[in-house]
Amino acid sequence: MSESTDASSSGIPNAPLIAVAGPTGSGKSDLALRLAERFGGEIVNCDSVQVFKYFNIGTAKLTAPEWRGIPHHLIDVLEPDQVFTAGDFARKGRAVLHEITARRRLPVVAGGTGFYLRALVEGLAPGPARDAGLRERLAARETRRPGALHRLLGRFDAATAARLHPNDVPKTMRALEICLQSRQPATEVFAVGRDALTGYRVLKLGLFPNREKLVARLEARVERMFAEGLVAETEGILARGVLPSAKPFESIGYRQALQVVRGELSVKDAIFYSKRDTRQYAKRQMTWFRQEPGLEVVPGFGDQEEVVAKVLRRVEEFLAH
Repeated sequence: MSESTDASSSGIPNAPLIAVAGPTGSGKSDLALRLAERFGGEIVNCDSVQVFKYFNIGTAKLTAPEWRGIPHHLIDVLEPDQVFTAGDFARKGRAVLHEITARRRLPVVAGGTGFYLRALVEGLAPGPARDAGLRERLAARETRRPGALHRLLGRFDAATAARLHPNDVPKTMRALEICLQSRQPATEVFAVGRDALTGYRVLKLGLFPNREKLVARLEARVERMFAEGLVAETEGILARGVLPSAKPFESIGYRQALQVVRGELSVKDAIFYSKRDTRQYAKRQMTWFRQEPGLEVVPGFGDQEEVVAKVLRRVEEFLAH
């Protein structure tokens, strides 16, 4: 990482850092706001789509008035056609952490992109740079035969393939890219070591609501997003000249809204598939966060008063030490 990752340069060795994680719809933003209000914090977005401009409704992005005067970072910082990796997030995120700590404020990282959080705190193993030509060939292969990349990865690196969902094409493609360029399994490349964040003591809190209640919330939120104009927002983004191939359009909700705009789906069907995909995504997120090193499980939603009270006590205890 080119930016300083050591909080001690701000005169605060082992500075505190709070991370609020969990599946989509679990109330991370609400809880992060409460923590920032109580402990003099600033919020660092850890959602891979909220970093892009214009994608608002489908990401449940809070508006500036909803920030309640609390500074938010790494939201609306990129044009939709820009490439932004976990490594980019770690570099920019660590720079923001350093700035917040230098102001004697508490960084509160909040979001559901588990790989971004892990890159920020644990660091990423060194790996080969992205190869545009190779990635185009791999993408073409996946288009011709869906699932081909995951099967191919299984031959080169069975351990990594076993950890990745067959439909997670971006991560599968990156793992294959590493295997092919380094001529060794990605697991061996990752074993070299990671550039971990230093100078901070980190409290990771993971919201784990009741599954049935979470699904009910997620389905209601999908319906609300379409009712509030997700399709119209998608049309507006396209009218700005953003290509349908832009990365944010791959996210749940926008992918279906784009199909509505193209005449490939009815709104009713778009809502159905968005609900289905959101349920599956939330399940994958919960599986990921259960394996997150050092994460403390918090049962319930982040907007429940009993959950907030419990977390406030835990953070007070953490900061006191």
